[in-house]
Amino acid sequence: MEKDADLAPAAAAADGTIPQAWDRYSAADHAMWDRLFDRQAAMLPGRVVPEFLAGLDILRMDKPGIPDFRALSERLMQATGWQVVAVPGLVPDRVFFEHLANRRFPAGRFIRTPEQEDYLEEPDVFHDVFGHVPLLANPIFADYMQAYGRGGLRADGLGAIEKLARLYWYTVEFGLIDTADGLRLYGAGIVSSNAESRFALEDPSPNRIGFDLQRLMRTRYKIDDFQQCYFVIDSFEQLLAQTAGTDFAPLYRALDGLPDFDTDMISPDDRVLTRGTQAYARQKEEELS
Repeated sequence: MEKDADLAPAAAAADGTIPQAWDRYSAADHAMWDRLFDRQAAMLPGRVVPEFLAGLDILRMDKPGIPDFRALSERLMQATGWQVVAVPGLVPDRVFFEHLANRRFPAGRFIRTPEQEDYLEEPDVFHDVFGHVPLLANPIFADYMQAYGRGGLRADGLGAIEKLARLYWYTVEFGLIDTADGLRLYGAGIVSSNAESRFALEDPSPNRIGFDLQRLMRTRYKIDDFQQCYFVIDSFEQLLAQTAGTDFAPLYRALDGLPDFDTDMISPDDRVLTRGTQAYARQKEEELS
């Protein structure tokens, strides 16, 4: 299927959405989805939070081929009142927040090429749908995502989107959760990546730090490689309570006077689950020098 960047801008509606055009996917597109799905489905049990696997079952995402957003949304609507809408790639911040605040998840419709199978700079339909949508079938996480969207609309008016983006990055995209059975994955950027699924849990390189809202929002992140730090929540209930129940305006003002943390830093106040060696990051720096 052609990349959405090649489509005329007029194809998008006022809210940034476009038709998924499911019937335009080729056999190769569906085969790519199946290959990615089968690879992740084989390695995620025992690594991913059980709520993610439950979401796959609830939404019947084990069917072959790229899901049709209409059928997927019908099942998701029955579970938590959410739906999936197609967008031509990344959308403006306010458009994104509006969708989340109204329980709509914007998903890119294009699928990566074989050359991009193991690394993709921009999110495709596999990252957006396989990575994000199963947890939207969980009522508590679904409420968190809506609360985040509403918080984003407020942050936009306060000039604080950069700080709030760190919350999304370190939870929705690259979050870990501590369970009775040990650390598990839940962030979409991890669960949709075969290599980072293993790295985030098993590699000695990254720091793994207990979730703290202010600490997290002071922490820079890497957009082009594995993370040097992962934040670990205790439960989705904790995540929802600490975000939906927080007045972010005073927090933003407090953060304005504080320095950022680099991606590999550990603070004396951190609850450190794993003090990483940072060996992976140092090796990459040596390779580039």
